Amino acid sequence: MDESLYTRLRRRKPTVPWRQNPPARHVRRSLVANVPTIPTSDGNQASMYRHLGAHLDRINGVDGTRFAVWAPNAREVSVLCDQTHWKHGEFWLQGSSAGVWSGFVPGISNGATYKYGIRTPQGNVIEKSDPYAFAGEMRPKTASIVYDLGNFEWHDVEWRKRRETTNWSEQPVSVYEVHLGSWRRPTEPDRIYFSYRELAHMLVEYCQEMGYTHLQLMPVTEHPFDGSWGYQATGYFAPTSRFGSPHDFMYFVDYCHQHGIGVLIDWVPGHFPMDAHSLGRFDGTACYEHADPRLGEHPDWGTYIFNYGRFEVRDFLLSSARFWLDVYHIDGIRVDAVASMLYLDYSRREGEWIPNVFGGRENLEAIQFLKDMNTVLHGEFPGIMTIAEESTSWGGVSRPVYTGGLGFSMKWDMGWMNDTLKYMQFEPVHRAHHHSELSFRMVYAFSENFVLPLSHDEVVHGKRSMLSQMPGDYWQKFANLRLLYGYQYTMPGKKLLFMGGEFGQWLEWNYNTELDWALLGHEKHDGLRRFVGDLNRVYREQLALHEVDFEADGFAWLQCDDWQQSVYAFSRYSKDRNDFVVVVLNFTPVPRFDYRIGVPKFCDYSEILNSDSQIYGGSNVGNQGKVIAEKVRAHGQPQSVRLSLPPLGMLVLKATKNKPVLASVKKL
Repeated sequence: MDESLYTRLRRRKPTVPWRQNPPARHVRRSLVANVPTIPTSDGNQASMYRHLGAHLDRINGVDGTRFAVWAPNAREVSVLCDQTHWKHGEFWLQGSSAGVWSGFVPGISNGATYKYGIRTPQGNVIEKSDPYAFAGEMRPKTASIVYDLGNFEWHDVEWRKRRETTNWSEQPVSVYEVHLGSWRRPTEPDRIYFSYRELAHMLVEYCQEMGYTHLQLMPVTEHPFDGSWGYQATGYFAPTSRFGSPHDFMYFVDYCHQHGIGVLIDWVPGHFPMDAHSLGRFDGTACYEHADPRLGEHPDWGTYIFNYGRFEVRDFLLSSARFWLDVYHIDGIRVDAVASMLYLDYSRREGEWIPNVFGGRENLEAIQFLKDMNTVLHGEFPGIMTIAEESTSWGGVSRPVYTGGLGFSMKWDMGWMNDTLKYMQFEPVHRAHHHSELSFRMVYAFSENFVLPLSHDEVVHGKRSMLSQMPGDYWQKFANLRLLYGYQYTMPGKKLLFMGGEFGQWLEWNYNTELDWALLGHEKHDGLRRFVGDLNRVYREQLALHEVDFEADGFAWLQCDDWQQSVYAFSRYSKDRNDFVVVVLNFTPVPRFDYRIGVPKFCDYSEILNSDSQIYGGSNVGNQGKVIAEKVRAHGQPQSVRLSLPPLGMLVLKATKNKPVLASVKKL
């Protein structure tokens, strides 16, 4: 090493004095001068991870690391690491008018741990992790890690090329939501978690067996507290070290893609934790958050709220969103808690919030951020999905930005989830009085591009597991749950099911232990899992069940007013309407024999799925695989079929061949 260069850089003091008054917020200043950026409509930069953070470099023949960090109100910033014995003032960074402190530190190589020592305006020195770090230490340690993201050989070129031309609105999307730390755990006493690489092989095999199209991972961004499930992130550019290195996570995504499984991740731009080493009060002042707690603190979660009106903060979040698609080839992001971002009075009482400049409750800066985010991501990465968890009636969440929407690909249908679970939790004898709670969904079903979610949120905090929420005796609980899943998979909308629900876990989800896999081998649990697998296969094979999910042309009620018997029937159509299926659901434990349903076509029908089949743990009431249409008018159709409806069961019928037209038609 060049000793003179080492000494000179190590001891050099900052040359830019501390500024009492940072630049006015309305003045746009680039954080990094003379570098290529990817701007949004108002000049925001979405690739700051290429320039800020820690990057291995070689200067004048000396190997080391370039550091750059935004700390606009700091008096001085230094790098803390093993070489400095973690003392402030050994390796100084130089300030700039944009508030970025940067410098080259010799001898710091790949894998080195570090933090920033920041002297605040009050004169205190605080230690902070790097907001743009690519890796972090395993909790409870909190240092950042220098990590070279290069030198990984990807094998998913075909997947990504195919993705670019895929219109997911017309494709099957069946998502298996997974918390990596509690899906499966090793049996060895000295190990807590499987690695990303091990999980890749196990999850791909399981998803292929079950027929899922995508994995959705609960947040994999680094986080200090297991009990937050990852939703209080501290590392917006770092996959959690719980399961291995960044390259291990690349392997996970690459392996999924090679085997035809898409990967979505939860991403949390709505709030961040107050941990001392993290983003909060980063240079001793409110940098990433608002200073006023009425804007900057979340009352429910005890977290900070991002200041979306500050360009540097929007750069940070836009860069994070883009980073996972760019560097890790992720297929899409599910944006958490969008409603909390849209409303200034979210979860606040009168006097606890500040109106916008027009006196309204809308968070105008957050709205613009979401529009910019979707514009950048969809423009740069065709074929990816952005999905909003948005629980209000905000209009246009999944409509294009150029029409006034927020620009998301899809939105979770929280109304469907709430109404459906409420209905299913009624004893069947009472469902007749709540018949419209299921049929009401079709009033708004095509106002957004909806995903029908049965997520982790529905099996925690005392809500019980999906199976335990079902009413009735042991047999009825399983029949009800199969019926619920059958209804979910045949209604318009993409599908999401949380892990454990597919085989009927009895206990609600616990992040601190693995799923109760010991239940496999029991008849009813195996039958339920087999049914979900067959549901996925029928859903993927039948164009009518996925091609027209977001338009009314793909759906028609056949019977929705038989409240006395709690029976519904509808048809689903393919894009060209030449392909269709008929779905019939009986939400009571009473078999219905000779139940007549009007059908769209005079032909024979195959019973391609029956939730009451014995192989699924049912009672085997059905139609022996085939029904024959008759020229008997019913439900507005000139032909109909007579069915045996299984108790707490659903049928999917598929037209097989045409029948000759009869001269006379009998009216029912």
